[in-house]
Amino acid sequence: MESIFRFAFFSICLVAISSQQTTPSTQQQESKLKFRLAGYPRKHNEGRIEIFYNGEWGTMCDDDFSLQNAHVLCRHLGFTEATGWAHSAKYGKGAGKIWLDNVQCNGNEKSIENCKSRGWGVTDCSHEEDAGIVCKDERIPGFIQSNVIETADDKVEELRLRPVVATAMKRLPITEGIVEFKYKDGWAQICDIGWNHKNTRVVCGMMGFPAERKANKNFYRLYAARQELNYRLHSVSCTGSEVHLSLCQSEFFRGNATKMCDGGMPAVVSCVPGPLFASNLAQKKKKQQAQKEQQHLRLKGGAMTGEGRVEILKKNEWGTICDDRWNLQSASVVCRELGFGSAKAALTGARMGQGLGPIHMNEVQCTGFEKSIFNCQYKNITEDDCKHNEDASVRCNIPYMGYETTIRLDGGRTRYEGRVEVLLEVNANGTEKWGLICGEGWGTLEAMVVCRQLGLGFASHGLQETWYWDGSNVTEMVLSGVKCTGNEMSISHCQNHGARINCLRTGTRFAAGVICSETASDLILNAPLVQQTTYIEDRPLHMLYCAAEENCLSSSARNANWPYGHRRLLRFSSEIHNLGRADFRPKAGRHSWVWHECHGHYHSMNIFTHYDILTLNGTRVAEGHKASFCLEDTDCQEGVSKRYECANFGEQGITVGCWDVYRHDIDCQWIDITDVKPGNYILQVVINPNYEVAETDFTNNAMKCNCKYDGHRIWVHNCHIGDAFSEEAEKRFEIYPGETNNQIV
Repeated sequence: MESIFRFAFFSICLVAISSQQTTPSTQQQESKLKFRLAGYPRKHNEGRIEIFYNGEWGTMCDDDFSLQNAHVLCRHLGFTEATGWAHSAKYGKGAGKIWLDNVQCNGNEKSIENCKSRGWGVTDCSHEEDAGIVCKDERIPGFIQSNVIETADDKVEELRLRPVVATAMKRLPITEGIVEFKYKDGWAQICDIGWNHKNTRVVCGMMGFPAERKANKNFYRLYAARQELNYRLHSVSCTGSEVHLSLCQSEFFRGNATKMCDGGMPAVVSCVPGPLFASNLAQKKKKQQAQKEQQHLRLKGGAMTGEGRVEILKKNEWGTICDDRWNLQSASVVCRELGFGSAKAALTGARMGQGLGPIHMNEVQCTGFEKSIFNCQYKNITEDDCKHNEDASVRCNIPYMGYETTIRLDGGRTRYEGRVEVLLEVNANGTEKWGLICGEGWGTLEAMVVCRQLGLGFASHGLQETWYWDGSNVTEMVLSGVKCTGNEMSISHCQNHGARINCLRTGTRFAAGVICSETASDLILNAPLVQQTTYIEDRPLHMLYCAAEENCLSSSARNANWPYGHRRLLRFSSEIHNLGRADFRPKAGRHSWVWHECHGHYHSMNIFTHYDILTLNGTRVAEGHKASFCLEDTDCQEGVSKRYECANFGEQGITVGCWDVYRHDIDCQWIDITDVKPGNYILQVVINPNYEVAETDFTNNAMKCNCKYDGHRIWVHNCHIGDAFSEEAEKRFEIYPGETNNQIV
């Protein structure tokens, strides 16, 4: 028996051929270049990239790393291209030299040596910055070395739980069963001699469960005695903090595996599901309620369930965590606390978008056993220590629910788009029956759920007509009235008409469709600027003809004595930032923009923002709206270039890292409060209110302020983004009595 390596890897030699003449010494040097993927990849086509140079294996630093670099490296390994890359030692820290740093390829180079870099062995990195790559699982035809990657069989990558109890086989998620790992073309078992609860904890974490429980082994022992098993792994010893079983000490069996494990049986685990995945409805509601009452941790900005930017609640205000020293152990504590399994990725550099508000923690260090992220060691920070471009994020293991098997897209040009079809039933002979969804009322929120269910990221568009994708033989409309909040894991969790289909247009061309995207924008209003710039103006009616034409005044303005008199306007400036991972672009193309002669500009969105004055119980007493006069980059963060400018019928949008400013002195940048009586109110601004354009997070699109109006003056204060405070603080905000320090009660 041999000890298993803590990481799985494969390597392949490369003879680097240069188009230029090289000296014999250079040729000899190039002939010794080798590349391999190391660490603990789930699949053979991903891992930490390692290079054999000058007789020694080493790694690459992630500084300036890009998808173009990954393309070149994947071709070295015989793959056609890269699909992604990873930073911050996602696949574990390497050892030895860090051979390359600040590598910059354009993606077409024949060798990594042809890319710009600091030179061999010149670096200021540590192994905490080791780069990884993900290659497309498609080999280069006729690859000169081999079209089959030589891999060792002695590794643990993919795990599963095989249920044996009849009740466990019929429902998902599978929480109990025999632990099996992928071995060659089949599945192998693990001998349970020496198996303990720490090993079980690691397996449950990999399967997406936050905790483990003791399994009744008696039944499994009887079952195993009647089966021919393939034992391949034994002597597994985990500390309990590992995120993957491959990181635990273990040994592989040799020879006839069926005769191994004398006195033992297959390893069996039983896991406790989190609230989102609990099968018992009463237990699920109880857990969710308890979790809601003590919620001080959340994930924001992620496309999939169990991923997002980590935000914590301190002193009734939500804030983020700085990514300094952020690792899988700390990320796993977050994941388990939220009811998921261990972490499969600890992401740095605001990979899930930038947050708002304070940064509550820095240099978080967890052992992996803490019940809460607040039990870990961390530092309180100042503004000089971290910025929001260093916000930490996580991707958690979640249980397999099989949701993606009940829905599909058909007719699209790529797998990211198409007409939505839902699975109705599977006949006894295995024939599947599919149906369509009525497009009436279908929008971005419903499309978000479909894209999440299929693992395709965010929704770019929710389409009500799909005549251009009419290539399927599925014609029956089986679902109508679908309404989602956008957070559901499956379209079946959304409201619908049930068995009674109510669809006015039942032709296939009116079936619902989606276009999915891996990234999306995230618009956020600068709340302090609204508070600083709000004032009242009495504007003469003769200056408001254009505003009236664009419906920017209250309905009573129609009965005014034009052009005499005035309207009282509450004016303020808006600064709208895009903190997401994709540019914010209008849904409509330039061909359908509406020209407004009076103001002399195009509207790319009929309604870009809603402006409201609400009573404390939520009743609207005044309203305004803002069409997208011109979506453009007014200014950007350092290092970000402007892309959008409205002049000369230019493209409209807001670039990631830029913001669009609507000054207080332009038309329609107001609320008409002529008819509002003195009192305490809430000023509310909502961006993208109709969800026309997809965003990573719609909960931060609203901004609210307390305001006190005495008939002549207005005081605006406590302006904040809608989800910035705790529920308790938000309730206090909504019953605020007014500005007592101005003697107004």
